[in-house]
Amino acid sequence: MSWPALFNATNAISLVAWALLIFGPRSPRMAAIVLYFGVGLLCLAYTIMFVVQLGSISEGDFTGIKGIRALFAEDGGIVIGWTHYLAFDLFIGQWIAKDADHKGFSRILQAPILLLTIFAGPIGLLIWLAIRERRARAAARA
Repeated sequence: MSWPALFNATNAISLVAWALLIFGPRSPRMAAIVLYFGVGLLCLAYTIMFVVQLGSISEGDFTGIKGIRALFAEDGGIVIGWTHYLAFDLFIGQWIAKDADHKGFSRILQAPILLLTIFAGPIGLLIWLAIRERRARAAARA
């Protein structure tokens, strides 16, 4: 399979999982589908691509910006890196949704936070942490 095809496949998996997370019911079954079909499948794809690509990486390393640039200089590195983002952002999105449900936040309030997490994971997470703080402290006192 080509790198563009893998890129498209991982994006499709991610988008379906995000749609289920945002618009689907929050049942244990749906949570399992998002976790295993979405996050799990993205992690599996990442692992396979990483192992396959590892043998062809000669210049890149994680110790400096030049090494990271070398890792992302080819389509394989870009797709692997992008899949990494997709998997972790979806995992964080699922945690935010579960936490928000547990704390009684409406799905309408959750939706923009989850959308922000899709596009800018750490910003979505930061906003969620700031919003949830008040209810988390109140629950801890009760």
